[in-house]
Amino acid sequence: MKTRILGQGLAVSALGLGCMGMSSGYGPAADRQEMIALIRTAVERGVTHFDTAEAYGPFANEELVGEALATVRDQLVIATKFGFDIDPVTGARGPGTNSQPAHIKAAVEASLKRLRTERIDLLYQHRVDPAVPIEDVAGAVKDLIAEGKVGHFGLSEAGLQTIRRAHAVQPLTAVQSEYSLFWREPENELLPLLEELGIGFVPFSPLGAGFLTGKIDENTQFDASDFRNVVPRFSAEARKANMALVDVVKALAVEKGATPAQVALAWLLAQKPWISPIPGTTKLHRLDENLGALDLILEPADLQRIDGELAHIRISGERLPEAALKMTGR
Repeated sequence: MKTRILGQGLAVSALGLGCMGMSSGYGPAADRQEMIALIRTAVERGVTHFDTAEAYGPFANEELVGEALATVRDQLVIATKFGFDIDPVTGARGPGTNSQPAHIKAAVEASLKRLRTERIDLLYQHRVDPAVPIEDVAGAVKDLIAEGKVGHFGLSEAGLQTIRRAHAVQPLTAVQSEYSLFWREPENELLPLLEELGIGFVPFSPLGAGFLTGKIDENTQFDASDFRNVVPRFSAEARKANMALVDVVKALAVEKGATPAQVALAWLLAQKPWISPIPGTTKLHRLDENLGALDLILEPADLQRIDGELAHIRISGERLPEAALKMTGR
């Protein structure tokens, strides 16, 4: 397995595994024992970077990851997140965010128990809390690092100034945000800032929530509980328009003897050496397919071709519903 170095020298497998979809987000939770087996197979394949959060379930995904990785814990990087207004004991959810220092520490104690570990390797603030100065958040995490309960600090979907301010208090190891051929905005300002500060980048939805696999079109029907039902770019009309992007990926995949998913992941890996995407799946053959992207080399001419062809394609639809977008980039 190839490795990547995030900020503060944290080494992770070049591709990680996003575990959210095993418990929530994309329809009903998958079979627990099958998901434990899938996670353990990922370890056998060399994956060392596993991403979860208290909000996934809530709690169910952390419990799943904790059980699956308990016997090989010390070989791995487990990342989880705090920041929504979730009671650490009952799981009852409030309407927004909560990054009060006391709440952060209570959330971490609960996550440690669910993950069956004494240390969270990478702890993210899931969404910025406008009611709490980011310096206070970073200070609380700094305390947890000093106590040995947390290894590294990260932010998810944070704005540029928030990243700078947090980093000044407790150096950031990673920022996690959406990035793929389906959503390239991070290239404008975020990636240059992370390079300047020496912070790693962990793209979620690196396959565009499945769209870049080529298995979704305007006729696809999602489960009633699938979040894509309320995402503007996944409306039937937007999917039809956005197939132009998939066609570019498919064409290159055919030439390379690869799959569209492998092209999309190889493209991400080619952008910066400190990027570690976390594609998620509930299927073993998709895990193997995704890992196959590590053997696919896109030449400079391939990357230039993709840029050139995508320059003429306008993506239809926002990447998140309006209420969710308001919680990003703060």
